[in-house]
Amino acid sequence: MEEITLSMPCVSRMVSAEIVDSTQHLARELALQGCEPRTLVLAYEQTAAYDRHGKAWSSARGGVYFTLVLPFLPLEHASQKLAHAAAQAVSHALKELLDFKTKCTASGDVYVWNLRAKRWQKIAGVLTETDKSQNGQPFLLLGVGVHVNDRVPASSDAASVRKLLGREIDPEWILQETLEAFWKQYALWQLA
Repeated sequence: MEEITLSMPCVSRMVSAEIVDSTQHLARELALQGCEPRTLVLAYEQTAAYDRHGKAWSSARGGVYFTLVLPFLPLEHASQKLAHAAAQAVSHALKELLDFKTKCTASGDVYVWNLRAKRWQKIAGVLTETDKSQNGQPFLLLGVGVHVNDRVPASSDAASVRKLLGREIDPEWILQETLEAFWKQYALWQLA
């Protein structure tokens, strides 16, 4: 695990790991120990990631996998609103950078239109969890996984950027654009 620096002014601390079981698990450990709000945990491979229903994925490599540690917002349905805002940010990034046709669900899934297959396929998902640190401070974990250069099985109903374009792209483009779009919405809630 190492701290890295990218041009992301709204992130107070960035922790990167080549391989983790789950960015959500690592972020939870840091949050329970009282890490500063707006800590970003980023990984290039996850070996035991899971979705919001607790369903485990197989190992994933080549995508954008991150979890943000955020202070708990006193908004009604804050977790659901943040998940939807993060899904909209991913959708925005895919539209802006790659001109993909996307849609997102209120629960935090992002779908992309696969022109060749003529159907919508899941390309990203968002997971939120809340808890309290050792000093009693409530926090929210916002986990995001985007299939970028992942090798998505042909038998699955998922898509990756690589599968749709036929080539790999730099995952940091999507990370940067997603975070910029997300912070705009998040800033509005902090002002409310």
